[in-house]
Amino acid sequence: MGGVIGFIPEARWPDKATPGDSVEFVLTSYRELDNHPQRDLLDPASVVAAKSFFDNGGTRLYLYGLCISSEEDIVDDSTCLGVLEPLLRRLRVNEDISQLACPGAAYLRCREDKLGRVVSDADAIYDALLAHCMEMNHRFLIIDAPKDLHGNALVRWVDNMRDKRVESRSYCAVYYPWIITDSGLQPPSGAMLGVFSRIVSTRGPYGVIWPPANQPIRRVRGLDMELDWRESQDLCASAINTMVLEQGRGVRVYGARTLSKEPSWRFINTRRAVSMISEQLRRDNMWAVFETNTPMIWKAIERDVRVRLDEFWEHGVLSGRTAGAEYSIACNAETNDSDSRSNGALNVWVNLQPVGTTEQIKIELKLSELGPSA
Repeated sequence: MGGVIGFIPEARWPDKATPGDSVEFVLTSYRELDNHPQRDLLDPASVVAAKSFFDNGGTRLYLYGLCISSEEDIVDDSTCLGVLEPLLRRLRVNEDISQLACPGAAYLRCREDKLGRVVSDADAIYDALLAHCMEMNHRFLIIDAPKDLHGNALVRWVDNMRDKRVESRSYCAVYYPWIITDSGLQPPSGAMLGVFSRIVSTRGPYGVIWPPANQPIRRVRGLDMELDWRESQDLCASAINTMVLEQGRGVRVYGARTLSKEPSWRFINTRRAVSMISEQLRRDNMWAVFETNTPMIWKAIERDVRVRLDEFWEHGVLSGRTAGAEYSIACNAETNDSDSRSNGALNVWVNLQPVGTTEQIKIELKLSELGPSA
């Protein structure tokens, strides 16, 4: 399911609201928002993103309006975290959201700093949301290229984004250029949320293994910047996923790259597949948190994890000519040493290779925590 974070300026706050308060809309169609009495609270970017989400196959959208006094609330790291934290607490409770976007952030100012880097006033909110996605583990952030940022300046901004807090960069992807719909020029994240949702709904329960590339963008009349294939390939090499207008095929997504510089996490479908597997294993085995950490429990965990991985393999999620050929599970004295056991932790290590990838990835499932890391 998709989630959009929008902004409510102070002039339109609900009664008795303060910075950081939020309004939530749970939508199964755009008509529900169009007819909603609080629709006019939201910024226009979030409203048109919701429309593009449903136009592109989205089925359920959580739309949040965050109350801010001004842009200053969200452009500085310290103030941004303070304003966002109540909404992040709300998002932690809702485990159904798989993808997030904040289209209004793409309108914030970009500039060159004293070190010659291209930075955006949206960087603080993106960093906060990426830390949240990494914490949740199964959540992915769709980022829009900033308004009117093109060419070398765009590449430099993405390079700067990739160099910061590198551990969270596999949990996001950047899309460019902006799209033109009946609603006018808009960031592409709303449409991409719909594409992500459409792939999962049409490809079955394990649709996350399919890259969100070579997919049509519906209800698009044109692009802010028309690119040829060579330009798209160059941008893709810089981890910028593009929209391309193809003769007779309409506008399509080209590229499925995350912002990570690690080869294992280069592709969106790898990140999403591993996140899906990690989250499922966590939910399957949370019962063990309340059990005594003994070899008997280790064997039970290993058995249950193997059953689930065999199921993933049977559905084509994991590589290997036979079940278990390219994945392994360890829950033993090595993963649960005396320090871990005294701290109440129950650790499971899983090595696996999602289909379509060439490298083994290690998942460290820590059942005493909110979720696993990989």
